[in-house]
Amino acid sequence: MGFFDHLQKGGGFSLQPKKPQIRKVVQTRPAPSSKSTSHATDKSPAPSSLSVEKARTRELKSRSASRDSDRLHRKERLSTPSRHRKRATPDQRLSSDDDDDGVSDTDTSFEVRKRARTSDSPEIDLGRRIRSVKAFSEEGKRPFSMVHAAEIVSARKSGHFKRAFEESEKSTGILLQYPSASQKERFHLVVPRDNEDFKPIDDIVQVIEMVGDYYVAEEDADAFNNETTGFKRRLRRALAHVSGAEFRETVSDYNDTIERLRANGSIAKRLDSTHRLDLPLVERILNQTYARTVSPRVDSLRQYENGTDNVYGELLPRFISTIFKETKLKSGQVFVDLGSGVGNVVLQAALEIGCESWGCEMMQNACDLAELQQAEFKARCRLWGIAPGKTHLVRGDFLKEEPIISVLKRADVVLINNQAFTPQLNNELINHFLDMKEGCRIVSLKSFVPAGHKIQSRNLNSPINLLTVKQKNYWSNSVSWTDVGGTYFIATKDSSRLKSFVESLN
Repeated sequence: MGFFDHLQKGGGFSLQPKKPQIRKVVQTRPAPSSKSTSHATDKSPAPSSLSVEKARTRELKSRSASRDSDRLHRKERLSTPSRHRKRATPDQRLSSDDDDDGVSDTDTSFEVRKRARTSDSPEIDLGRRIRSVKAFSEEGKRPFSMVHAAEIVSARKSGHFKRAFEESEKSTGILLQYPSASQKERFHLVVPRDNEDFKPIDDIVQVIEMVGDYYVAEEDADAFNNETTGFKRRLRRALAHVSGAEFRETVSDYNDTIERLRANGSIAKRLDSTHRLDLPLVERILNQTYARTVSPRVDSLRQYENGTDNVYGELLPRFISTIFKETKLKSGQVFVDLGSGVGNVVLQAALEIGCESWGCEMMQNACDLAELQQAEFKARCRLWGIAPGKTHLVRGDFLKEEPIISVLKRADVVLINNQAFTPQLNNELINHFLDMKEGCRIVSLKSFVPAGHKIQSRNLNSPINLLTVKQKNYWSNSVSWTDVGGTYFIATKDSSRLKSFVESLN
């Protein structure tokens, strides 16, 4: 599906700059014994099948290019179910919108909040190594498996795309160099007839802009940013003129410049001095991964939609970045997503933070797509010259799979969307907290500790006595199922209060 909107009127182009977007799969689910047919979230009724199908065709919108529009498009996409969740199939979006309050007059389940304009990226982690040494070595020049943008176009049925430029061109093919020593990516200079479909030209433009923003030293930036001769300006001029020759010449000059800057060590030096990946670059890489793996196969997720006891919901990427900051997740730590769907947050943690990242999902179609994403993610990171953290995807029930039970004992941050969990399922999860290490942070949308809970002699054996909970606010457009804000909770395993209480009894 498409990432960036551009206007196609009279054969011309007008690229609109928009914020990049990604997706995260977080799930909600009742206990295994639940047979209720009611929706898990009472205040968010399921949309009609027509509206759901229409929404899901708006797959994978990312940032577009126009100076006239700064609102992020929203679209629905499937996340993944975990064990026995009742599914309301709410509308889902891929982005957080800074400029839209997202206020619903009819939704009173959460207090309306507008997100504060703060940095979305985590704090600088001096222990983080951004650059992949292999990607900049002679070994990195060897061909490797990846999904080229040209393959997305070729796989589509005839007539879905049309030539972007002169009909006289013999070929629509073009090659694009990424910042590393890796192979070039193959593109076709075509535009989709359906504006919601994949837009290869927009992808090319955004790659070049990202490289100029994050990989080029200040002394070399003029080649990208000069208002007359810079690559960014030349690309837009070529699109305005509907000139394939100008576009090809600009991409060729860009390729030559990147190869020169890589050869003289400038790009490597810039990456080596960087200890944090900003969210726009993270989103660009993840969007490319998703477009080349999940989007073409999204129908496989629909195979288990109807009649299943599952609820889908997503935490949007800026919210996920906020969670990373609030929990102070670092590159040397371990992150676990319980109910990881097609793997989006697992990949985001590995890329944005550089940490060891785990996910567990039980739905087979989602697991298959997660593995495709994982493979393409590694290829994308190699193209961009970035060393992510190790990713591990486990199939099965996270309450039963031994690898997950084991990793939870050394996890530093655990993400659980328990928005619609029954008390029974929450209690099953709480028992696992007993084995977690001191200081582990557990992020959830509902608190595992009841409001007003106090340690008393009669409840000394309760696992929740080991948790210290802080309530946080999330702002509008942070989750897929509502436009308004709400609350989430960060529970820290801290045995000191229970220990102090027991000592006071003696």
